[in-house]
Amino acid sequence: MKRYFEVFLKGHDEAFQKSFHDDSMEVLNRIAQSIINAFKAGRKVILCGNGGSGTDALHVAAEFVGRFEMERMSLPAIALSADTASITAIGNDYGYDRVFERQLESLGHKGDVLIALSTSGRSPNILKAVEKAKQKGLLTIGFTGREGGSMKGMVDHCFCVHSQRTAHIQEIHMIALHAICGVVEQVLFG
Repeated sequence: MKRYFEVFLKGHDEAFQKSFHDDSMEVLNRIAQSIINAFKAGRKVILCGNGGSGTDALHVAAEFVGRFEMERMSLPAIALSADTASITAIGNDYGYDRVFERQLESLGHKGDVLIALSTSGRSPNILKAVEKAKQKGLLTIGFTGREGGSMKGMVDHCFCVHSQRTAHIQEIHMIALHAICGVVEQVLFG
């Protein structure tokens, strides 16, 4: 067992080292600035993802709505993975690949920000959400891994984790997203 832990943690460390460098820091800076600009303009952040990435979307939305590290006013954010009734109804009536697109159709407005999480960058429902967001005038941000998949070329800003392992991609996503939450709080309320 010890060997497995050592290998797993080494993989995490490698993903971290490969993913945080000068270019990626500039991407994170642009992402944070885009979110700050949206909140200043009275717009909201909408997040979507499947499975673990869906719960990461819930987590980040809660950091904005509740708080991250400081007492402050609530910031408007919503995770599209939160509404089980909508997800199951849309999935049943239109197909699972439209569960986020259909929600964005009603909830997304020009000037809002979509944060789409897909470890492969190839999830059909995430790609359809990005397409709908672009049509509606939302700024699109992708968090992905591996080589970025189709999503990498579709979004306005993309943070790509340099790993093939889903767990490490999600771990690095949360580190980056927590850092963004902290920057947003500091700039808006610090």
